[in-house]
Amino acid sequence: MINLILFGPPGAGKGTQSEKIIKQYNLVHLSTGDLLRSEVAAGTELGNKAKDLMSNGILVPDEIVIGMINNKIKNNPEAKGFIFDGFPRTIEQANALEDLLRENKLPGAFVIALEVDEDELTKRILERGKVSGRPDDQNETLIKQRFKEYHTKTSLVANYYKNKERYAAVNGLGEIEDITKAIAAIIESLA
Repeated sequence: MINLILFGPPGAGKGTQSEKIIKQYNLVHLSTGDLLRSEVAAGTELGNKAKDLMSNGILVPDEIVIGMINNKIKNNPEAKGFIFDGFPRTIEQANALEDLLRENKLPGAFVIALEVDEDELTKRILERGKVSGRPDDQNETLIKQRFKEYHTKTSLVANYYKNKERYAAVNGLGEIEDITKAIAAIIESLA
């Protein structure tokens, strides 16, 4: 059983790498972005709250995100592990995730961080916005707001996991397959 957090700023390639790692290791994908977007598309109460926040580049409150994660864990008791994509984004969420994993008798999460500079990230997100239809991927002001949120809140999570000695970094630039191989080497070293 392995629980991974793919970590990095918006546009670093977490979603792309998650897909590859999920297939290779048969993990359950927990993408808070996907979970939230599906709630928005369904027009649920949770989705409507999330839509207002996301359209302004603001993070969705912890209790909403943590509740969704807990439900997903409980609905997959036979999972070989989970890969967390876009979560945790704050120290509070990291603490809550570790508590959830412990309560569910699962091992603590290990972070694999994708490192990419902001100029490249901005290009990637704007390019993705041409096909994603997401307004937050098409507006450079909102993209910069997302980076600001990342630097003031989310980047602190890296130190949280470094202090637990459950952290490794991978260069997020280059060929997708080479990045996947680097991530797989880290996962294999954990087994």
